[in-house]
Amino acid sequence: MKKIIIFIFIISFCVPVLSQERSLDYYVSTGLQNNPLFKDYNNQKLSNLIDSLKILAGYKPQVNGVSTNFYAPSYKNWGYDNAITNGANFAQQIVATQRLVSKENLSNQHEAIRLLNESIDISGKVTEQDLKKSITAQFITAFGSGQQYQFNKEVLDLLKKEELILKRMTEKGIYRQTDYLSFLVTIQQQELLISQYNLQFQNEVAALNYLCGLRDTSFVQLQKPDLQIAVLPEAESSVFYQQFVVDSLKFKNNIAQIEYNYKPKVNLYADGGYLTSFAEQAYKNFGVSAGVTLTVPIYDGKQKKMQVDKIAISEQTRQGYRDFFKKQYQQNIAQLFQQLHSTQKLIDEANNQIKYTEILIEANRKLLEAGDVRMPDYILAIGNYLTAKNIITQNNINKLQIINQINYWNRK
Repeated sequence: MKKIIIFIFIISFCVPVLSQERSLDYYVSTGLQNNPLFKDYNNQKLSNLIDSLKILAGYKPQVNGVSTNFYAPSYKNWGYDNAITNGANFAQQIVATQRLVSKENLSNQHEAIRLLNESIDISGKVTEQDLKKSITAQFITAFGSGQQYQFNKEVLDLLKKEELILKRMTEKGIYRQTDYLSFLVTIQQQELLISQYNLQFQNEVAALNYLCGLRDTSFVQLQKPDLQIAVLPEAESSVFYQQFVVDSLKFKNNIAQIEYNYKPKVNLYADGGYLTSFAEQAYKNFGVSAGVTLTVPIYDGKQKKMQVDKIAISEQTRQGYRDFFKKQYQQNIAQLFQQLHSTQKLIDEANNQIKYTEILIEANRKLLEAGDVRMPDYILAIGNYLTAKNIITQNNINKLQIINQINYWNRK
């Protein structure tokens, strides 16, 4: 029984340190699923659907019950003119009105709703790209910290093995005590560096979880992201350009609606019920009526022209932003590919350098075992190796970040 309890205790102690490996796709899909903006966009489209139905409902017959009760007393020739007021007015009616609208006007109003939904779709796609880019960038940063931690830990393990050899040889008097202490200081510095990278990795993963809406504080390992450069569309085919196209269509739609608003308007109305002034035979005052109202705009102080002029100004602004985007798009892509080329060149140069550093360390290791190495030279070689390796790791991370920025523009 005692052995079982000890076994359970060991298992419970070990389980928390077991880490799970997670991929970039996991974080991207989780972040997209948890982000409330996409539900917001969907709700906006549902709201626009209701607005579209309201437009149709507004042009259907509108029926209301109307009760009007009025009494104007007069006494000894004092009071309102009875010829105007009839003394009293008692009306209990059902009133129906019908606005007449052309199919073109109705279609134009529905087109405005459709364009609004299209803008929401574009905003959703851009938001998705922004979120993917942010999550990927944070994942790469966290992965880079993990790589730095893992590499430096491997170096520490190697140094500790060398320390055992050096300690035995120092005890035999082959190396001086100061040489051993110098090497021990190097190990302690490496341990401190590992602790720093471990803390940095945990912080970066926590930031990644926060960005994705994850409540998770467990220790995880990150899979190496497999990022490939995507085929980029022309500026006019990208989703970022589509908003300029939709805005242009919106302006045309608004101008068309202004024209429809200034066309003659016809309203039909009909009512039925009880309407009387109680002058005589009030019980006979049940009846119906119908009519037509025609409204023809004649002059409004040139407000129509002012509305059209405002839209024209907005169109000029749109064209300015559109042209600037096209120039900026090409320049940004060219700059990113130039950075990618320079980064890859630096990685290749560092890889060539580290080959010689590894050969030098291996030679010093053999000299250490033979008791012929100069400790300052060995420590310097280790430092150069760490520097070169860190440069390669950092530039590999920079390369992934640049590819992430390039792929941001691949959405159509």
